[in-house]
Amino acid sequence: MRPTLPRLVNILVPVKRSIDYAVKIRVASDGKGVDTTVKHSMNPFDEIAVEEAIRQREKNGKLVKSITALSIGPPKAVDTIRTALAMGADAGIHITVPESSVVEPIAVANAIKKIIDRSEGENKFDLVILGKQAIDDDSGSTGGMLAGLLGWGQGTFASKVAIADGGKVEVTREIDGGLEIVEGKLPLIVTTDLRLNEPRYASLPNIMKAKKKKIETLKPEDLGLDFTPRFETISVSEPAKRQGGGKVESVDELVAKLKDAGVL
Repeated sequence: MRPTLPRLVNILVPVKRSIDYAVKIRVASDGKGVDTTVKHSMNPFDEIAVEEAIRQREKNGKLVKSITALSIGPPKAVDTIRTALAMGADAGIHITVPESSVVEPIAVANAIKKIIDRSEGENKFDLVILGKQAIDDDSGSTGGMLAGLLGWGQGTFASKVAIADGGKVEVTREIDGGLEIVEGKLPLIVTTDLRLNEPRYASLPNIMKAKKKKIETLKPEDLGLDFTPRFETISVSEPAKRQGGGKVESVDELVAKLKDAGVL
């Protein structure tokens, strides 16, 4: 008998519409958040995740079947999905929420789980690649929460990802002491770090093609989701401004000032 070939891998890439990395963050007028009336773009770590999914297909064309971009956000989040499609993703899923909504990490993880649970057969998602954190809230918890909800293995802070035949995945991850290599089997969650790759720019032909790619639009109630926040933000304030330094005339004076400050 001929051996049964493993099913091709379907990759899901969650992407977040966040405040652009080049924008100076300002506290909102109500003091309960940051000003969101500024330029937005795809979260940089998620951009790396999209790029990695595309590279995996380019390297493993016989292993990777599809790449789907998922975003949870207001109507404008569709632009973030279009960016992923222009880079090379095949299709998109948009879970719509009102402009002012705050969707917490556990709610995001639950939503991603719902999307995975509803996928079936040859279209079942086997691999989720997402940014290790979003630059607006810096939570860095969605990937781990998702792995826990699904009961899947995870490779976090990835600086290298290798998918092999048989569904084996090797992830090189960045840790305080250097690099650590972990090995797991699909299905798997991978979160991306900065040194994993350099995202490509979408070409004009691909931008035009992206307009014809399918984006499925869903509401939270379609999936039985409740995005009501569990936490209330009491106040947000800017850090205290740094005070100017002072000059000393001698080493003895420096030592005396350090002692007065309790450093020595």
